[in-house]
Amino acid sequence: MADGVATVSPDGKSMTNPLRAGLQTDRISDPCSVVFFGASGDLFKRMLLPAMYMLRVSGILPNDFAIVGFSRTEYTDDQFRDYCKEQLDIFAPDDAKPQGAVWEDFAKRLSYIGADFDDHNCYAKLAQRLRDNDEHLGTKGNRLFYLSTPPSLFPVIIDHLREADLNPHEGQAGWARIIVEKPFGTDLESARALQTTVDRVFPESAVYRIDHYLGKEPVQDIMALRFANTIFEPVWNRNYVDSVQITAAEQIGVELRGGYYDNAGALRDMIQNHVMNLLALVAMEPPASRDADAIRAEKAKVLSAIMPPDIGDVWEMSARGQYGPGTIDGKAVPGYRQEPDVNPQSNTDTYAAVKLFIDNWRWAGVPFYLRSGKRLAKKTSEIAVTFKPIPHRIYGETTDTIEPNVLVMKIQPEEGVTMRFSAKVPGPKSHIRSVFMDFNYGTGFGVQSPPAYERLIGDAMRGDQTLFTRWDAVERAWEIVMPVLQVWLNTKDFTFPNYAAGSQGPESATKLFPGWRTL
Repeated sequence: MADGVATVSPDGKSMTNPLRAGLQTDRISDPCSVVFFGASGDLFKRMLLPAMYMLRVSGILPNDFAIVGFSRTEYTDDQFRDYCKEQLDIFAPDDAKPQGAVWEDFAKRLSYIGADFDDHNCYAKLAQRLRDNDEHLGTKGNRLFYLSTPPSLFPVIIDHLREADLNPHEGQAGWARIIVEKPFGTDLESARALQTTVDRVFPESAVYRIDHYLGKEPVQDIMALRFANTIFEPVWNRNYVDSVQITAAEQIGVELRGGYYDNAGALRDMIQNHVMNLLALVAMEPPASRDADAIRAEKAKVLSAIMPPDIGDVWEMSARGQYGPGTIDGKAVPGYRQEPDVNPQSNTDTYAAVKLFIDNWRWAGVPFYLRSGKRLAKKTSEIAVTFKPIPHRIYGETTDTIEPNVLVMKIQPEEGVTMRFSAKVPGPKSHIRSVFMDFNYGTGFGVQSPPAYERLIGDAMRGDQTLFTRWDAVERAWEIVMPVLQVWLNTKDFTFPNYAAGSQGPESATKLFPGWRTL
């Protein structure tokens, strides 16, 4: 069906957005049962449950589907349905609260198993529930297992799925797939150990390692920006690009995740996965097609060309920080070591920055600067490509500063693309000033981008792995950050805390790269 989304013209009349004319609706997913391990947890109620309900409201879920919650909390099926309605009343969009025929149909497809994750009998009950769904709800033997539990439970759940004959195998009536939440391991060794467990139960074609950043609309558009526009690709290389900055900055602290975060830190929590995935999309070669394997192969290839820092060069190639007390939006906030469940002498990084180089023909000599931190001046995720200065100046007065061109791909909270270029100021003199072209997805297309989990779960149900990370890319990302991680873990930083909450970050980051864009 064509998308006839209406907007309002400047004179107040209804009109069709020309940027959306002729668009087709999203593909409907395969019939299946979706099993959420950890269904009483925070991620399920805040993100995963609303995503499933919105897929139903928007017509992307098939008529024949089922949702099975699997967690330690004891619920009957009816209690679980009541719990889901309560959470959707809180976390679903205002125009999609659970009510009417849509909710009634959705609710009857919800069921629950109160379980010990290490009890084989609970998985036998799950297997029977899935067979019942096939018979009564038309799910056709298709199963999607979503692991939204602490990472320590991943191997336990995966092994029990194999013992209960719920993994993919010959003669199976439908398909079986598994979604694994980050972090995929806590270092290179643990990631490889986890992959060994996964690999003996699920083939790579059935494994969906989820990174919600890849489900964000502006992230998906990075490839379209590069490969659907003639003007960018010819200059997307070392001849014209001076540097690339990738930023994932947050204003919030660790909130209620102190226990987890104090054993992770910014390098592991953000740089190794989210930010490294953004780097791969920006720097990869054009894929031969839009096929998932073609795209993921190019991402893995460019990561393989990144040389991990030598142990002796770590302090020249990285910067770390930990926030102290400060002010956010006029409100005093505590330092990291005063947060709940955080060690008062913690050596954990809440800010991480690294400088990397890609040793290939396209990018040789171009520095890629990656940073992520908590309690910074502004929440922003973006990729800024700074081009080289003009080779010869003929315009502008002697007092004018001619700034280099910068292309900024804005991921959150704004979603869009900004280009900085130079223009002459009107008047008799040839003054030059920087000006901006700015595109915003929301106003441009007249539609709100769907949440990342909504897109990613729908893709997993359709069997589309494009936006999911392949094992070789995960492994290489760990190899890249491991020298930095090893040095940081083995070196006590006596300057912590070394940046105030609400600031731009630690001074060491400025020494690493004085040209960071201001937050």
